[in-house]
Amino acid sequence: MALKVIGAGFGRTGTASLKLALEKLGFGPCYHMSEVLANAGHMDLWNEVAAGKPDWDAIFKDYAATTDFPASIYWRELAAFYPDAKIVLSLRDAERWIDSTQETILSPKMMGLIEGTPWRAMLRKTVDAIFDGDIHDHDTLRRVFNEHNAAVKAAFGPDRLLVFEAKQGWAPLCAFLGVPVPDEDFPRVNSKEELQGMIAMLESDMGRDMMQGKGMPQAMREQVFGKD
Repeated sequence: MALKVIGAGFGRTGTASLKLALEKLGFGPCYHMSEVLANAGHMDLWNEVAAGKPDWDAIFKDYAATTDFPASIYWRELAAFYPDAKIVLSLRDAERWIDSTQETILSPKMMGLIEGTPWRAMLRKTVDAIFDGDIHDHDTLRRVFNEHNAAVKAAFGPDRLLVFEAKQGWAPLCAFLGVPVPDEDFPRVNSKEELQGMIAMLESDMGRDMMQGKGMPQAMREQVFGKD
């Protein structure tokens, strides 16, 4: 399966909501950082990406779209490998994005929880690397965030790129992808409160196995993601 939509926005720019929206619109399954944890062996595949030896077919063989880290870091490579895919750059205010990362995915609590695991090692080679290894420095975060967004905007014309904020809802996304607007609210997920539930899951035996790269049991995958 070739990717039809590539999400180029950093994590905490509404990428989980965008994932659900794309799947509702028929562009699914959609890859997300959660899939790295859920799929056994995918951390190894991303380590290979970081080493300059990507196997995009192996990573995305069952997916029609992708959002979030780590894929969004490699938007140039993915756009070249999937030349027919549309690009969606999810955005939010830079200061609010920085605050959000430091309270959730890049928080000291999260980093402490995952320290010493294969997942943390993979993140150092991918996510940490784009921030020069300093995921807590305000000025570095702001500079990289703004430079990334500017580079994506400069790389594509409006026929291939949509600059999108989740608060805009369905209309611009559906118009860009050429699909009808669903008769339901745009998804709103992955709040700070929901992230606390994720932390609790990672502290469980299953979560610890996932952080070791063992993936998620099939029965749990079906409960969380639905059956194929």
